[in-house]
Amino acid sequence: MFDFSWSELLVIALVALVVIGPKDLPRVLRTAGKWAGKARSVANEFRSSIDQMIRESELEEMRKEVEKVATTDIGHEIEKSVDPKGELHASLQPTELTEAINNPAGASETSGPSTGEVVTTPAELPARESAPSEKVGSAEAAEQKPEKTPTAA
Repeated sequence: MFDFSWSELLVIALVALVVIGPKDLPRVLRTAGKWAGKARSVANEFRSSIDQMIRESELEEMRKEVEKVATTDIGHEIEKSVDPKGELHASLQPTELTEAINNPAGASETSGPSTGEVVTTPAELPARESAPSEKVGSAEAAEQKPEKTPTAA
């Protein structure tokens, strides 16, 4: 504690007994004990407030880390870790040669000379969906098939 040896404590007790007297010594020791208890409670309160401040600062750091992770663009981070120099991205960019192969007319869409139609290459046409299966007698089949109207002869 304060690094007092037993002999030093004995000397302090004898001096206190002579100076204070045997009649008032128990009251003084009781008062000193109360002060020591109050000092200990103040020290514990101070320690707990310091611990609370440490926990709050750790929580603040954790909150900042969570915000940092939440605002991070994961796709960009993955792309950066897979292709740090950007070589793969550059190799996938269209070049003049690939554009010339895909668009032999010089552009992806050109207008026709007289009709104003838009001409597209076969690669640009959307894939056709397979025809829906026809169900006999169902409402879907009736909606999909146009009804034949009898023509007057």
